[in-house]
Amino acid sequence: MRLARTEPTDQEPDIRARPPLVREFLLVAGLFLAYKFGRQAANGHVEEAFRNAGSVWDLERALHLPGEGAVQGLLLHSQPLIHAANTYYAAVHFPATALFLVWLYWRRPAHYVRSRRVLAALTGAALVLHLLFPLAPPRMLPAAGLVDTGQVYGPTVYGQTPATDTMANQFAAMPSLHVGWAVMVALGLIAATRSRWRWLWLLHPAITLLVVVGTANHYWLDAIVVVALLAVALAAFRLPVSARTVPARLRGPGAWGSGEGAPVPAYAGGGSGTYEGGVRPAISEAPVASGTYAGGAR
Repeated sequence: MRLARTEPTDQEPDIRARPPLVREFLLVAGLFLAYKFGRQAANGHVEEAFRNAGSVWDLERALHLPGEGAVQGLLLHSQPLIHAANTYYAAVHFPATALFLVWLYWRRPAHYVRSRRVLAALTGAALVLHLLFPLAPPRMLPAAGLVDTGQVYGPTVYGQTPATDTMANQFAAMPSLHVGWAVMVALGLIAATRSRWRWLWLLHPAITLLVVVGTANHYWLDAIVVVALLAVALAAFRLPVSARTVPARLRGPGAWGSGEGAPVPAYAGGGSGTYEGGVRPAISEAPVASGTYAGGAR
């Protein structure tokens, strides 16, 4: 008896679940542009962003969360280490997520559809929060006493004057999409693969969390909020039945398809197992043993 499979397999992808490539490219590119322009629309709320930063800082202390400075202090012990953290923050976020989606599209189409929906929902919710709750990152908050590691040690993706930065909205710290996307990448790859090493993908969000906090680009609460939003999105967009793990069926009647030409044991019909005209007789027509056996033994 074969045991039922309880893990995804590495079989060829079901191309029927793969959306049209051009449509997906335009859709993802459109969502990205909408997000970028939306973040720009949230620029300019400087005073509100600093007021909210003070409130977040006070709330973290009231909740007895560890200070962001403790993580930054570890990174500042080594200039190569802080430079590596800045590089990870600047260079890994978008490429890792893009490669994740591309791989799922070709190898796990059904997983790709769900992941794209979850990421779109998470990013849209984050954009709403950016508009409603502008937040200055801890590197800008005097009370935090943290170093802007990107400006001091490099590299950085932000301009020196946050209020006039045309490339990014520096007052959109809540929630941290760096952390949210990294968690989704890890969970998506764990769900879509079966390697015993797949749990190592959790290192990506773990490193990302330490990087965004240690470089003073995000508060702990930014990560907590985005994980909560991601949990809601994952619950809303469940994996389709066709992409879930399906136990292997035990062979039985009907396991051969239509039944035409199916081999029949000789003892079932009292012969070679083949029927005249390929038609299996009804049960009532099948030969019945007389109950008498050679030598009188049964």
